[in-house]
Amino acid sequence: MFRAGMWGLAALVAALALSGCSNKGRLAPMDDHSIGGARGTTRVLPGAENAGKPGYYTVKPGDTLIRIGMDNGQSWRDIIRWNKLDNPNLIETGQVLRVAPPAPEVAVVRPATSSTATAPMPVASAPSSPATTSAVAPAAPSAVEDAISFQWPARGNLISGFDESKNKGLDIGGKVGDPVLAAADGRVVYAGAGLRGYGNLIILKHNNTYLTAYAHNQTLLVKEDQAIKRGQKIAEMGNSDADQVKLHFEIRRQGKPVDPAKYLSAN
Repeated sequence: MFRAGMWGLAALVAALALSGCSNKGRLAPMDDHSIGGARGTTRVLPGAENAGKPGYYTVKPGDTLIRIGMDNGQSWRDIIRWNKLDNPNLIETGQVLRVAPPAPEVAVVRPATSSTATAPMPVASAPSSPATTSAVAPAAPSAVEDAISFQWPARGNLISGFDESKNKGLDIGGKVGDPVLAAADGRVVYAGAGLRGYGNLIILKHNNTYLTAYAHNQTLLVKEDQAIKRGQKIAEMGNSDADQVKLHFEIRRQGKPVDPAKYLSAN
């Protein structure tokens, strides 16, 4: 009995020793809500001073730069550049990112000072000419940017229509390999499979107002930063990350999904 007890105790001690060794160097699971350093202190996340300001976005759990870019009508690469991110895969819940282009710097022109104290004061002149007035008038690009003619990106039966809460675009049926066409001139701001639920995805930026998205493709035929023409074949239809072969097509106005049926020209 004594010998058996000794062997049992030895086994228990060995197990505890191994357990202690195995825990050394193991990182504890990270809690998104436990951001901080020493006990009782809280680390200020990058950009916190801009929280709530127009043109900025506070990162939520599960966010990716691709998703943030699409939801704000921007290229994820531009967001990296505007925020000087060293590692785009490391963004933190609560971090605040710029999601609008920085305002251009305006040069301050100071009036030239006269070298003599007796220089005459300038005499008031006639009102400025129309050319001078138009040079300082604010531009109104929205009317021009809104004048985009979108074409249907694929030919097939409409499987699902737009629903703001359930389906943020149109689902168009077809066969594997059917052509997927650019709905308008634009530039590729994303081509890949990094956004869950969209499969092989292409996002085109048409101007500062509109993006279009083409999801569930079998094959992508374009690359990021490539200029695209309206009607150009950009992908082949498939069922990546989908339950059937289809094209999921979205139009986003300033990042917000809108009903594509209201923008597409007749087939």
